Amino acid sequence: MIQRTIAPRKETLKKPRSESVRQQVYLELRSTIEQGTFKPGTRLPASREQATTLGVSRNSVLWALERLQSEGYVVARVGDGSYVADNLGALASSGGSAKGLRPAVAAGLSQRGQLVADTVSRWNPPVQAALPFRIGAPEIATFPFALWDRLARQASKEQRMSQAQYLDPAGSPALRDAIAQWLWVSRGIRCEAAQVVVCSGSQQGIDLVGRLLLDVGDEAWVEDPGYPGIRASLVGHGVTVRPVPVDGEGMVVEQAAALWPAARLAVVTPTSQFPTCVRMSLQRRLALLDWANAHKAWIVEDDYDGEFQYGAHRLPALCSLPHAQRVLYVGTFSKTLHPGLRLGFIVLPHALADAFAMARALTDRHAPGDAQDVLARFITEGHLLRHLRRMRELYPQRQQVLIEALAKASKGTLVLRPSEQGMHLLHELPAGQDDLALSARAQEAGIMLAPLSRYTITSKRRGWLFGYAGYDTAALRKAATKLGQLL
Repeated sequence: MIQRTIAPRKETLKKPRSESVRQQVYLELRSTIEQGTFKPGTRLPASREQATTLGVSRNSVLWALERLQSEGYVVARVGDGSYVADNLGALASSGGSAKGLRPAVAAGLSQRGQLVADTVSRWNPPVQAALPFRIGAPEIATFPFALWDRLARQASKEQRMSQAQYLDPAGSPALRDAIAQWLWVSRGIRCEAAQVVVCSGSQQGIDLVGRLLLDVGDEAWVEDPGYPGIRASLVGHGVTVRPVPVDGEGMVVEQAAALWPAARLAVVTPTSQFPTCVRMSLQRRLALLDWANAHKAWIVEDDYDGEFQYGAHRLPALCSLPHAQRVLYVGTFSKTLHPGLRLGFIVLPHALADAFAMARALTDRHAPGDAQDVLARFITEGHLLRHLRRMRELYPQRQQVLIEALAKASKGTLVLRPSEQGMHLLHELPAGQDDLALSARAQEAGIMLAPLSRYTITSKRRGWLFGYAGYDTAALRKAATKLGQLL
């Protein structure tokens, strides 16, 4: 099969640079999967057979297969070869997006440009309005918009004229100072304003890390299951993503260190792991810090849902621990306030702050000055603290409504376990069960039910994610009733 599919382009693979050869092998193999030549679950030909057919070295084929495995296209089974991943139904439902991207190469995209363009096959964030049970959607209806507008009107003409100029790409001094003070009070993080770089959300923070700290071919650990936007960004920069399993204590650091000790970066969500909602244990945190310091590697702490902890004791941030000098802390106001604000930040060692600020300047210069000014006063005048207190009271109530409504509507089939952190709950299925069919039927019924398999690379874990934070009681109960009928 592979000879019939790829052999006609055999001459294009014989390029003088081995990197170009293996890149083309990777693109050809990926294309056969995206176009359906190799169906989900199909066993791929042996690497030696593929190398002979293509007229390339076996190392080039192994590199391509390894990359496809890191991106989630291929699953390696010990002693049994490589298989096309089972959970690639999104490719078929994307309207042939992968095929539509092929002409872009002829239009002049570089190899890295193609990697960036192809993120649609690995991460396709929704753009439609949030409906239950979409995850990551905060409460918007009760956001204090009137207060926000009043703060904006309080700015004098001179202040507005000042904010209308070109500004510091690292962010306004007032906002950086407010963030630094807030982090100390809220997350136990001691940092100076000079270490804070304001970003357009956490996604831009991850992008800056990939551009400034990693080279093409460098390895990075990511959680599996984990947030696909992170690995899509890293892969777009030519980074080799290494999936690390997650258990009840978070990322299995010991396994990652044994398999991929040369990794240059680890990205973790230690306070509330996405999407399983577990907390990284202190032992794992210390092991991760020890690895980073010993190997001069970096840790990106994505403090996903870090502000939404509902128990009596709040877990401090990873970077607040001793010897955490190689931890970069990424935060966002998209969850604490609302996604439309498009403001986040990254806390860096002093030696990196200027480089990150200039990298931000190269892409979009700086964040809007008026929004930064209002947010700075929103924080310093105590409004952020009061808003979060209200949300920490509201979200557990909605979580309980969700649990009770689903249990009743499903007649006990869907019994969710409560969580003391986060904005969604996970219902995990027994091994071997499918989570795609119900998600597809739910979407047809107007329910946004994310399958756990959407967030896996090599992990076989399956289930569904139920977002509750952004939906009132009536909406949660209505959606639960619909889902119960589907079951």
